[in-house]
Amino acid sequence: MAVLKRSAATAVLLLAAASALAVPIYSSREQALARAFPPPATVERKTFFLTEAEREKASRDARSKIESGLVIAYIAQDPKGPVGTGYFETHIVRTMPQTLLVTVRPDGTLKGVEVIAFGEPEDYLPRRNWLKLFLGRRLDDELVIGRRLAHVTGATLTTRTIADAVRRVLAVHAIVAGRALAGKEKP
Repeated sequence: MAVLKRSAATAVLLLAAASALAVPIYSSREQALARAFPPPATVERKTFFLTEAEREKASRDARSKIESGLVIAYIAQDPKGPVGTGYFETHIVRTMPQTLLVTVRPDGTLKGVEVIAFGEPEDYLPRRNWLKLFLGRRLDDELVIGRRLAHVTGATLTTRTIADAVRRVLAVHAIVAGRALAGKEKP
C-alpha cells in the first residue's frame, strides 16, 4: 500500500510541476478521448489496483518498471460493444514530463499513441508518422527502438521513453483484460 501512496503522490507532484513549469499541453483529457473514441462511443473511467505480483509481472513483460499499482482505464463502448481502452501515461523524458494517451483495441492491439503534453523542447518530439509505427502492434520483443521502431535522430530519449511507456501500458492492459476474461472485472 505504501507503494501506491508513494506513486500516487509522485504522479500528483509531476502534474503540479508540469503546471508550474508551463509544460505545453496539446489537448485536454476529454478532447483526446473524444478524438480516440468519437461518438457514438461513450467512455467510462474505471480504476483498477494491481497486486504486487501483477505489478512485478507487468514490469517483467514490459521490460520497464511499473511504479504504481493504481491503474486508471478509460473504457469506450459504442452501441455494437467495446471499441477500446485508453490509458494516460505520464513520465519524465530527460528532465521534463511527457503525457501520452495510449489506446488499445479490444483484441489487445494498439489503436493509437498521442502526445498530450510535452515539456522538453519541441525539437525532441518525434513526428506523428513515427507514432504510427505503433498501430496494430502487440507487446512483443520487436516493440523496441532499433527493431520494429526506427531511431529518430535528435529524439532518442523521447522515442525510448515513448516505447517504454507503450510497453508498460500493453503489459498492464493484458492484466486488466485478463481479469475480465476470468470474470473478475470489466476491462
